[in-house]
Amino acid sequence: MFSRKTILILLLLFIVAIFFFYTQNHRIVLSSHTIEVPQMDSTHNGITIVHLSDLHSAEFGEKNERLLQNVEQQEPSFIFMTGDLIDSYTSNNGEGVDLMRELVSIAPTYYVTGNHEWRLGIVEELEETLVEIGVTVLRNEAFTIEHEGFSFQLVGIDDPDSRGTASPEEIVKDLLNEAIPSSATDSFTILLSHRPEVFSIYQDTHADLVFSGHAHGGQVRLPLIGGILAPGQGLFPDYSEGIYEEKNTKMIVSRGLGNSLFPLRLFNRPEVIRIDLQPPS
Repeated sequence: MFSRKTILILLLLFIVAIFFFYTQNHRIVLSSHTIEVPQMDSTHNGITIVHLSDLHSAEFGEKNERLLQNVEQQEPSFIFMTGDLIDSYTSNNGEGVDLMRELVSIAPTYYVTGNHEWRLGIVEELEETLVEIGVTVLRNEAFTIEHEGFSFQLVGIDDPDSRGTASPEEIVKDLLNEAIPSSATDSFTILLSHRPEVFSIYQDTHADLVFSGHAHGGQVRLPLIGGILAPGQGLFPDYSEGIYEEKNTKMIVSRGLGNSLFPLRLFNRPEVIRIDLQPPS
């Protein structure tokens, strides 16, 4: 039999483990990036963007109040949601739609689909609902957006699961050809696309800044190694979280918020990203 002291130590370790795993999966962390935009006039006050991804029907506080408070504190000019609002492996009780309904009251909110929406077969219905509550759903199209005298091009494409069995690379090429106007533009171009593993294709479009998700930060992150496993990239993914730059294109990959088939994160807390676009210093 265990001694009383041993039982107390084991109980304490069990409580500490529960608290640790709860924190890893439910306590949101804010990441921030500042990006200089050559096309932005030096007198402009800048643009603040909040990037969210991969909610997977999760909740952070009642009706996502902790998540919403975090977003509101950033005073964003725009909010971008890059897919997997809903999870295909769990029950869905409207958490994603309820979150988006509140986000549009904070700032103009833009959304592109992820693979889970296509897996569930609910994209058309979800798009109709989101548009009704004021979300701009980008389906292989581009918009020109103006903010305090500064104009930029915003492009959004569907997840490759929207187009059947061809390779994701080929599908993304086709979607981008549909979305981006054939005429060249000198405008700063932002691309919203769920998958980061096709970064080389995004570079060929000359997008200045890409927002992506899907990788869940590698699910488990280890010091000096980074993410362990990401869908579409396998073990030790090249693009799991943070900011990457190649050929004058920057890509910001969100670690996401919720979990899916694998239910736990480790050293990889749910993430809200704040991006400040500023004139060159």
